[in-house]
Amino acid sequence: MFWTSYFLAVLALILAWPVPVLLSRAQWPARSPFTAMVLWQAIALAGGLSMIGAMLVYGLEPVGDNLIAGLKALAGMVLYNEPTTALGFWHLFALSAAALLTAHLVFTLLLTYVKIERQRSRHRELLALLASPSDDGPGTVVINHESPVAYCLPGGARSVTVLSDGLMEALEPDELRAVLIHENAHLSQRHDLLLWAFAAWRQALPWFPTTRLAQTAVNSLIEMLADDVALRTESKGTLIKAIAIVASGSSSPGLGAAASSVSALSGAALSGAGAVVEANTVSATGGADSPRTTASRVSRLLSPKPPLTKAMRVLVLAASALLLAVPTALLIVPGLLG
Repeated sequence: MFWTSYFLAVLALILAWPVPVLLSRAQWPARSPFTAMVLWQAIALAGGLSMIGAMLVYGLEPVGDNLIAGLKALAGMVLYNEPTTALGFWHLFALSAAALLTAHLVFTLLLTYVKIERQRSRHRELLALLASPSDDGPGTVVINHESPVAYCLPGGARSVTVLSDGLMEALEPDELRAVLIHENAHLSQRHDLLLWAFAAWRQALPWFPTTRLAQTAVNSLIEMLADDVALRTESKGTLIKAIAIVASGSSSPGLGAAASSVSALSGAALSGAGAVVEANTVSATGGADSPRTTASRVSRLLSPKPPLTKAMRVLVLAASALLLAVPTALLIVPGLLG
């Protein structure tokens, strides 16, 4: 049990600092956004599992040879008032820290979801007053605003893509089509769920610089994924011009084009600040994007590099699976074998 807790603690530290830093600086994710997205998710999940598991295993070391046996002994102490003398101060401290961290992560995840849903509900109410249906298809509405704005508001069957009059006047038909395909890709691939998870991770652990790196990387990757869908039917030149025009309408990076545009019409702010906004709306230049992300997208399109080879993609996906399998096996397998 001691060596298991030690190994998990080391793994948690590695996944909390050097690995995310190195991955955020790497150039290959732009060559395979989906593969990189899977790796980021594995790092986040494995890091949290290792962090909590290390404290839990260390805390239960005196009362069990493995996690399952230790949990059974702990349940006896809690439910049947069995003596706790075997647990020292640091063991009790580790168990308390594991329980508090787990509760904190779960609570923050749920709280972030509730905030996002409230913001989206208010956003839809304002759109019902300020927007009109578009001829570009069901689920698309237009707001009367001169700045070029395009974003999508996720919500299952209630999902909607919002365009501005200024955007529709500025874009050619093929450019507008590229924007719509891009936004619809966000909705169909449920990028809002990824933004929600990483926004909650950053909210829960704001003192970890890597939570910011992870969220920034994920924001950029989902934009690349949506760009790749648009490129299946539209040319690179068309998409680049559309990105540049839409980017010119983002006047408030902190709130995103969605909040700034509709707020200008209604006189009321739509979204909160910080990470929650990025999961509230998904936009070509607002919500989940930033000037830095826009620049990286355009650079990727102007100077394309060959996609990762199949062997490299398989290797990264295998590494992702291994990241999740190792802490899970260390925590569960010894108890099952015992």
